[in-house]
Amino acid sequence: MKKLFQVAFFIGLIVSSAFLQAQDSIGSNAKQRVRKDSLVIKQHSPRKAATYSAVLPGLGQAYNKKYWKIPIVYAALGTCVGLFIYNRDEYLGARDAYRNKLDNDPTNDNQIRAQFRPIDPESIRRYRNSVRQDVDYSVLAFVLCWGLNIVDAAVDGHLHSFDINENLSLRINPYVQPATGAGGMQLVLDFSKRKNKLHPTTF
Repeated sequence: MKKLFQVAFFIGLIVSSAFLQAQDSIGSNAKQRVRKDSLVIKQHSPRKAATYSAVLPGLGQAYNKKYWKIPIVYAALGTCVGLFIYNRDEYLGARDAYRNKLDNDPTNDNQIRAQFRPIDPESIRRYRNSVRQDVDYSVLAFVLCWGLNIVDAAVDGHLHSFDINENLSLRINPYVQPATGAGGMQLVLDFSKRKNKLHPTTF
């Protein structure tokens, strides 16, 4: 169990450090300031979003203004915590029942949970080992959900600065050759800032 916690901890560190390093290389311009209409506007920082979610799950989503994702984050983490608590309780109950059944002391039988009293010791032992694995898996799932929360915040942080509007579009227009009257299709790409249109590609 201790070894699994160590593995889970290192997985969390690897996920966090990998995405924080990605922010340094990909989002190196996120900290720069741009001047627009005589006002200084600070760009959205994917690194901040990832860091916030690493410190407190859901905080990066709030920074990205994706508030609807916060309940999903906590539902996933809460489910992992709930499974851990349930499986841990089952493990302790099975462990104690197995010990009490093997001690050959009838005075301890009242300490065995009712669900385990009619079951033979070998079956209890197998069940104990099974729920112990489930405890380990729930810890690993919690760490993975925490990591995915960081990944989601980082990705949304990058997408936040993309200029996606009706002025930036790729469309297909019908085309008629004036000289021959032949019809066809042309591919047109419009840019939002300069309003420049690429030369159409005719099919």
